[in-house]
Amino acid sequence: MSSRSGSRREDETSDQLTGRSASPAVPESSETEAGGLIFYHMDLYGSKERFDIFPEELSGEGERSLGDTRRESALSSEKFQHLQEAGYDLEKEVAELAKMYGLDEDREKELELLGGHYEMVESRQPSALTEEERSQGSVYNASKRSSSVKDQSRSTKQWELPGEASQDEDESKARADDAESPIRSGEGLSSSGISDEWNSQAVSEEEESGNVFCSTCKIPIRAFDKLFGEHKDHEVTKLPNAMESEKEEIHKNMCKLEEQIAQMENFASHLEEIFITVEENFGRQEENFEVHYNDAVQVLAQKYEEQLEALGEEKRQKLEALYGQLVSCGEHLDTCKELTDTTQELYLENDKANFMKAAITMVDRLEEFLKKEVDLELSTVPDFEERVIDFSEVEQLMNSINIIPAPCAPVINPQAPNAATGTSLRVCWSLFSDDTVECYQLCYKTVNNEMRSDEQPEHTLKVKETYCTITNLLPNTQYEFWVSALNASGISPPSERTVYVTAPSPPTIKSKKIRSCENAALVCWESGDINPVDSYTVELSKLADEENGDTITESIVGIPNCEVLIHLQPAQSYHICVRALNLGGSSERSDPVLIHTTGTSFYLNEDTAHPLLAILDDGFTIACDELENPECDLPVYDNSFTRCIGILGSLIPFPGKHYWEVEVEEDTEYRIGVAFENTPRHGHLGANNSSWCMRHIITPSRHKYEFLHSGMTPDIRITLPPRRIGILLDYENCRLSFFNADIAQHLYTFNSHFQHYVHPCFALETPGILRILTGIAVPPWTALP
Repeated sequence: MSSRSGSRREDETSDQLTGRSASPAVPESSETEAGGLIFYHMDLYGSKERFDIFPEELSGEGERSLGDTRRESALSSEKFQHLQEAGYDLEKEVAELAKMYGLDEDREKELELLGGHYEMVESRQPSALTEEERSQGSVYNASKRSSSVKDQSRSTKQWELPGEASQDEDESKARADDAESPIRSGEGLSSSGISDEWNSQAVSEEEESGNVFCSTCKIPIRAFDKLFGEHKDHEVTKLPNAMESEKEEIHKNMCKLEEQIAQMENFASHLEEIFITVEENFGRQEENFEVHYNDAVQVLAQKYEEQLEALGEEKRQKLEALYGQLVSCGEHLDTCKELTDTTQELYLENDKANFMKAAITMVDRLEEFLKKEVDLELSTVPDFEERVIDFSEVEQLMNSINIIPAPCAPVINPQAPNAATGTSLRVCWSLFSDDTVECYQLCYKTVNNEMRSDEQPEHTLKVKETYCTITNLLPNTQYEFWVSALNASGISPPSERTVYVTAPSPPTIKSKKIRSCENAALVCWESGDINPVDSYTVELSKLADEENGDTITESIVGIPNCEVLIHLQPAQSYHICVRALNLGGSSERSDPVLIHTTGTSFYLNEDTAHPLLAILDDGFTIACDELENPECDLPVYDNSFTRCIGILGSLIPFPGKHYWEVEVEEDTEYRIGVAFENTPRHGHLGANNSSWCMRHIITPSRHKYEFLHSGMTPDIRITLPPRRIGILLDYENCRLSFFNADIAQHLYTFNSHFQHYVHPCFALETPGILRILTGIAVPPWTALP
């Protein structure tokens, strides 16, 4: 009976292994010990049936023979070998699941827990054991401790399964020992009561060891319940993470609760204010009702008097008309009676002559009287006109009894600083009363001195708040604003009118007009507005590292004009922007310009150019076509050269040294140098005391070079014609030097005290081209003793 029971147990275990790929429990061949002890492999993460290590069928296993036990072990070993041959890769699946849910530590904890169960079961065995059984028990305990240690070792190796062909004999032995689970088959463990007690305690300990939280069921579960239990398809998280998530949720709810408490406190405070407001409004409404009632009674009395007076006037008119008609009728009757009496007397006349004489007159009189039409219609009717009393005003007064009065006039605020942009304004106002207002009516128009105020178009906006941002406006333009308050009773008087102004448009820097040297720059710009602005602000950014774009920004404020002289550092690069300012605020930045302080930079003044002189696209190359007579009839500007085909550069208003170069052609005759602003435009450069220049002319025998001032030149012979001439202007040392820049050769130096700042000057005496080079650092070879 016991051998059949054991065989049936092995068959069930075999069916579970072949039917469940996720179950890691595989029986191994076990060694039999003396005294009938049998060791089975038990996987803690297997199905629940695997934990039933003391089923009822094993209660009679003490009666089995040693041969039956060995046969069962051999059958279990054969079944495990069949699973190995089939390529059952359970180790990989279990390792991945353990890694996914962090169950390595859980595995060790459960092994320790079940180890404690073994010790508890051992301590509960009956004391009436034989010496042989006690010795067997000691063997069992030793085997248990060895199995527990090896289980922990196997857990650190990602739950490696036994039976791999590549492992050596020691590893096979370790796996066999690790897979063995002690099952005592003695008489002391044959009772089902001990097995039930052990199972109940194991379940309670397992429930306490739940360290994974099931998000679907909202309860903590054991780790292996996620792998093989009823929570297998549920979403789970680690218990600490779930606890932190719940704490965060509780914290959020607490914050919401605190917000609700604050809201309720604010609402309670608001209710108290409403109570006070109700009392105040009641007093106001009572007073308002009394005023409107008196007004309504007064209006009704006035209507009564007006209607009664109109009715009396109608009566008087009717009576007068009837009386006039009655008088006319009486007069007509008197005339008829008088004619009748006269006619009767005529009939009684016997004298025929007298009769005929009186009859003719009487007939004419009767005919004339009968020709008159008698008005027998009544001039008026006795009925009076039905008069309809207009109660609209009374109704309006009666309806206004329950309506708040019209609001008072708001007060518009002055313009706040920086409250405007180039196309928008923010207007604010206040209502210094408790009147109820449904909305505000904001009106504005442009302030234009050239047009009358009533001719300016007005714009109206309705807003709910006590502020409004008006867009689509013109930059740097003044607008006049006024505002009224509205409610159901009517509109308030308008506020006093206030003038606001929009911010200016961004200026435009004249990049071609910028002059600079090694330690300063003169920047000029144009205002983008017709109306004047209050001031300008120049923002400059020194490029500390052009690759990284690091900048150091400075500002120069309160500039009244469209020009500023900025002191800079040598050998640096700067970005410069300009803003315009007025009462409304600051404009946007202008487009930036880049300035390098590596040398002197200037531009050519086109207003001074001779009509025959052309400036090419680069702005620094001048050319003159072939022309025999330089005095021509082309249009001449007021500041242009008329005789010399020349041009002036911009003023160099910086102290110190300034260097630039001029590229010339060998067969071109030219004059280059410097001149004062007032140098004569009808003369030649160098022929007066306001200009200093170097002149090149070609004679039949050689190239001749002259250094002219007031028409005089020293006797200097230059053997090698320069192609690139360097000019050094030294204000401090009162020098103007010329160099052959190609070979670093000094040509000549003027020593003159410049009373004013000078302009570079250039002129062509024959057709050709001059190319000016600026922004060049002063070469070291220009130093003179």
